[in-house]
Amino acid sequence: MTATPDRLALPARRRRHARLIAALTTLIGACAEAAGAVYQPVADAPPGQEAVTADLMPCIQVSLAATLLDRAHDEDNARWPAAVERERVEARRTDAARCAVARAQELAENAGPPGLPLPTVEQAAVMDLASAGDAVAARWRRDPQQAVVLVHELAASGEFLVDEVLDAAVDAAVLTGLVVLQEARASSVVRR
Repeated sequence: MTATPDRLALPARRRRHARLIAALTTLIGACAEAAGAVYQPVADAPPGQEAVTADLMPCIQVSLAATLLDRAHDEDNARWPAAVERERVEARRTDAARCAVARAQELAENAGPPGLPLPTVEQAAVMDLASAGDAVAARWRRDPQQAVVLVHELAASGEFLVDEVLDAAVDAAVLTGLVVLQEARASSVVRR
């Protein structure tokens, strides 16, 4: 079976984001190694030992490796310019829908507590997308099939694209992993 030019113009999502997926896989592996470098010495220490020496360098390296994802994203964008432009057009459409929902909510609600500025419509739209990503990532950990259902429900509203929700879910998962590593690093520093 040969691919038609139209089919080539619309690459599959996993091919379109191949570098990003590969970089994320590398980062996940580095996170596991960093966690092992911190916790394996603790696990191997005798029960009565109070101070345990752990190598924190892998944690520091992982925290600096976040730029790897940005670089992979930029490389993917350069490789698929037509797909990037199409996604931007679609994102502007769904961003406009989120902004319309946020404006309606803003009009329906009273002003917040005195002294606390309310988010702008654009900020509220971005927060809605981030919340959708958080919800999908959290559901994925419990039940991946239900996470897929949630993604399709969110996209059916017209406020989000499937790709946007999946990207936000990946961002939420990566951020959660980095926070866990940072906490592990902080707690190991305290124990020293």
